[in-house]
Amino acid sequence: MSYKVCIPTAGTGSRLGELTRYLNKSLVGIANRPIICHLLEQFPADAKFVIALGYKGNLVQEFLELAYPDRHFDYAHVVPFEGEGSGLGLSLLACKQHLQEPFVFISCDTLVDEFIPPPDKNWMGYAEVQDLDHYRTLEVAYDRVIEICEKGAGKFTGYKPYIGLAGIANHEAFWMAMESGGPKAIQAGEAHGLRALLSNGIEAKSFTWHDTGNVDALIRAREFYCDPDEPNILEKANEAIWFVGNHAIKFSNDKEFISNRVERAKELEGFVPSITGSGVNMYRYVKAEGRIFSDVVNLPLFKSLLDHSAQFWRLEALNAKDKLSFKEKCLWFYRDKTYERVKLFYKNFSREDGAEKINGLSMPLLKDLLDSIDWDWLADGLAGRFHGDFHFENILLTSSDRKFIFLDWRQDFGGDISTGDIYYDFAKLLHGLIVNHELIVGNYYSINWNDDVINYDFNRKQILVDCEKYFEIWIKDRGYDQKKVLTLTALIYLNIAALHHYPYGLLLYALGKSILKKQLESK
Repeated sequence: MSYKVCIPTAGTGSRLGELTRYLNKSLVGIANRPIICHLLEQFPADAKFVIALGYKGNLVQEFLELAYPDRHFDYAHVVPFEGEGSGLGLSLLACKQHLQEPFVFISCDTLVDEFIPPPDKNWMGYAEVQDLDHYRTLEVAYDRVIEICEKGAGKFTGYKPYIGLAGIANHEAFWMAMESGGPKAIQAGEAHGLRALLSNGIEAKSFTWHDTGNVDALIRAREFYCDPDEPNILEKANEAIWFVGNHAIKFSNDKEFISNRVERAKELEGFVPSITGSGVNMYRYVKAEGRIFSDVVNLPLFKSLLDHSAQFWRLEALNAKDKLSFKEKCLWFYRDKTYERVKLFYKNFSREDGAEKINGLSMPLLKDLLDSIDWDWLADGLAGRFHGDFHFENILLTSSDRKFIFLDWRQDFGGDISTGDIYYDFAKLLHGLIVNHELIVGNYYSINWNDDVINYDFNRKQILVDCEKYFEIWIKDRGYDQKKVLTLTALIYLNIAALHHYPYGLLLYALGKSILKKQLESK
């Protein structure tokens, strides 16, 4: 039976805090997929969806059109979606024109384990929870809903928490009640219309419920849906990569970031996946079957990767004018950006530059270290084809033909989408050999920063230590500048420290400063 499903996504998702700063609440991730993916896939393939759009609704629509091109969606824009006059009832009324038939209503933060029945009769879903105070409740007797109660009114005996999931067969009576309900219907949402159906009979249905509407509930849902084989992706507030079916979808709140990534995919053809669709804030590519390189790496494979990468890192012959321009880009990218990012780090983590002792070694001010770098030497890079975020988590080894595929390439190098510094790729590779994402996600590190004393430690995998040693030989054998690679690696840690979470950001800062001092003191 084909039927329609109404999903309201217009709200701001304020109970999810910073997670909804750049994303609609329905796009917050669980197991490397937005919540709305788990929700949609609870319904038959021929179900038709009516989506109420409001807060960052353009992202919801863009994602659904990229992720589910074969599914049917109707969209309704809700105005206003916040502030005076807004409410769930307004979202429903905005959808009314698409819902002139029996339909299922489901909140965009409701996931269940069981089969969701079609709306061939009126029904409402409930679950068993310990604390009823936070939920609207249903008075249930003999599997029938007797009363729909507001938050705080329900008692344990005979009352069950309503989970925002209902089948609405008597749609005409439902809409009549919603339209005549005024502000009360706007605030109460679907519950107002469902109360009008109590005389027609509403079946009560029990579900195993995974709420995703607040941070604590989301953490529990993420644990439940966690796939032990899912890739370790360090979460960023304004970026995400999602896996849906046989596709991967990259999101950024930066529109230029996305458009440059799409353009660069043409420059990197043969080494990166082909992009099969894109929008303003997202692009999609076919997900290759394989393993992230960090999961399978051994020394022979690492040697093969370097052989393959040597073909990728193609030098570009520049004339004198372009050489000067390239050097200026390197200078900005390495020097100016580092000063800016360090300032951002101090702001984000409420720290100041200081002459600390890091792991027992006395350090000067970071400003003094940065001022003593020979920036002219550092900016004298290797112009050529670059990846820009070259580390094991962004490299896939395919299962079928053991081919390397580079993922999540940088959008530009100092604003240039064609030419970057190959030394930057070397340094990115080294930074990933030293600090492993999987071990960071597993909290296998420590950082204590008390006044002017910093002590840190982190676990390393022996295979990555072996790869680092081989990489050092590889660099020297080919006549590259090892000191430059290490100095850039230190700057990478200092640059990304401001962008990561506490206390990982502190570790990155301390590590970057330590490596930088060591390199500046070496000959």
